[in-house]
Amino acid sequence: MSTQTYHQPPQTLAQKLIAKAAGKNHVAVGEIVNCQVDLAMFHDSSGPRRLKPMLEELGAQIWDKSRVVLVMDHYVPEQDDDSRRIVRIAREWAVEQQLPHVYDSLGICHVVLPQKGHLKPGMFCVGGDSHSPTGGALGTYMFGVGSTEMLGVVVTGQLWVRVPQTLMMRWNNRLKPGVTAKDMMLHMIGQFGMNGGQYQAVEFCGEAVKALSMQERMTMSNMSAEMGSQVGLIAPDEVTRDWLATTGAKDVQIEGWHTDNAADKLVHEFDAATLVPQVAAPHSPANTKAVSEFKNTPIQVAYIGACTGAKLEDLRAAAQVLKGQQLPAGVRLMVAPASLQDQAQAESEGVMHALRQSGAEVLPTSCGACSGYGGSIPDGANVIATTARNFKGRMGSATAQVYLASPYTVAASALRGSISDPREVLA
Repeated sequence: MSTQTYHQPPQTLAQKLIAKAAGKNHVAVGEIVNCQVDLAMFHDSSGPRRLKPMLEELGAQIWDKSRVVLVMDHYVPEQDDDSRRIVRIAREWAVEQQLPHVYDSLGICHVVLPQKGHLKPGMFCVGGDSHSPTGGALGTYMFGVGSTEMLGVVVTGQLWVRVPQTLMMRWNNRLKPGVTAKDMMLHMIGQFGMNGGQYQAVEFCGEAVKALSMQERMTMSNMSAEMGSQVGLIAPDEVTRDWLATTGAKDVQIEGWHTDNAADKLVHEFDAATLVPQVAAPHSPANTKAVSEFKNTPIQVAYIGACTGAKLEDLRAAAQVLKGQQLPAGVRLMVAPASLQDQAQAESEGVMHALRQSGAEVLPTSCGACSGYGGSIPDGANVIATTARNFKGRMGSATAQVYLASPYTVAASALRGSISDPREVLA
């Protein structure tokens, strides 16, 4: 009597994460499965003001309040009647529902959520924001959903997903000083376009990615949204475990959460050692070229903010360029730290002092100008920003010309009054 041995088919990281959420041993690309959601995050703009009336109309309840996180970050600090109304709805609903995880004015949701230890490898999560793929930096399958899908998640705790193909972005060698994860992302978006991910799973790997800190990895995963992908994954490793230990997260398992060598995937290769600072011209992140292509483009406003450019390491990078220097007349530099935690650490290190001494204006820790809130971007200005997007009117002014770059490049451009290569200043 013969016995047969059944081998598990090779799987990508995306397949493994979805299979776990679906309660299956493995899933096939193209298969549609129903997944159990480990956590749902929404903010003051995407959450209560939309979910509250729909839940009341259905007479439905939240499936598991311990798995819901609400962050107030878009309309804070409140500056007009409309923002006061939106934030009031969120605060009152949080109290009414007795939500255990509410973070009010602590910073941007995509930074606060991992800093509070909510995301771990192996989880399947959704967020009421298009940049929710940030969670992929921690080996979490996380993506953005609209209000109707979020309603279904909040009521049932489940969501169907079509298993995506994986596009593997392998970065060989190491980045040179003055070049960052933001430059890597802008380069890829410039090469593949904003639909390059085809709503598939993008996974970042290679020596350069492994060498990145967790905050730099978060920038990469965040901007996978600009490639049109569903998720931006990075296999968890010791960097992940060590960083999560600082958040108080327990039971962190990194073993097994990787793409098998023989798994079906489409691989693209890049050389990190030859990458130069990148700049995206108005009005798309896909309009990316080397910083030298924009040399001497005058700048009136520089903005260091958002979840892709104002975390602790971003603030350190800007201070490294600006320390002991003074901004020229006619240039306004605004700095909006991504979270109070990062700002506090930057204060203790003297980073914020260096930025203020150079002439920078420090704004509240919120989404701020990145989401067009706060009225801080003047009409007709040339703006260079660390934000993820530069769509026409996104930062508030329809006539502003917004360029995207890394914190190094934004700081160097502010210092010189025109788009500049930060490596020249750092040298």
